[in-house]
Amino acid sequence: MIVRPANEADYDALGDLTVAAYRAIPDVPQEATDGYEEELRDVAGRVNVGAEVMVAVTDGGVLAGGVTYVPDHLNKLAEFDDPHAAGIRMLAVSPAHQGSGAGTALTTWCVDRARATGRERIILHTIKWMKTAHRIYERAGFERTTALDWEPIPGFLLMAFVKEVA
Repeated sequence: MIVRPANEADYDALGDLTVAAYRAIPDVPQEATDGYEEELRDVAGRVNVGAEVMVAVTDGGVLAGGVTYVPDHLNKLAEFDDPHAAGIRMLAVSPAHQGSGAGTALTTWCVDRARATGRERIILHTIKWMKTAHRIYERAGFERTTALDWEPIPGFLLMAFVKEVA
């Protein structure tokens, strides 16, 4: 699996892939994600606010997944206020490539990037239905951190995971 920066030619396909991956999560109530698909599709918007969007591509050149790396707490996409942290957002692997190592490769890239840029920790939020992602994060050394949980809409919990990288 090759991890590289997304380029403009990837944006539409990555947006579609991200929406497809989120739609494929079992048991997520539709009302919980209403309105979020537009944000998931807006790869250019994430790049334009200074986030780093990376893609995982198979050896054969097929787009397998993507992730948004949030460099610091001042970034518009940050879901944290820790001045020493970076963040992971919108990690998605196409349903056809789940189990291929793309999610692990993208997570590893983010952790390495946080370390290389002097961040002390990396923070991400996920939902209870993303059990496959939880396993990836736990294998990568992230720890569940309930103190950073939050609800963007009432009754919809975003669960925090944190990894110390310094």
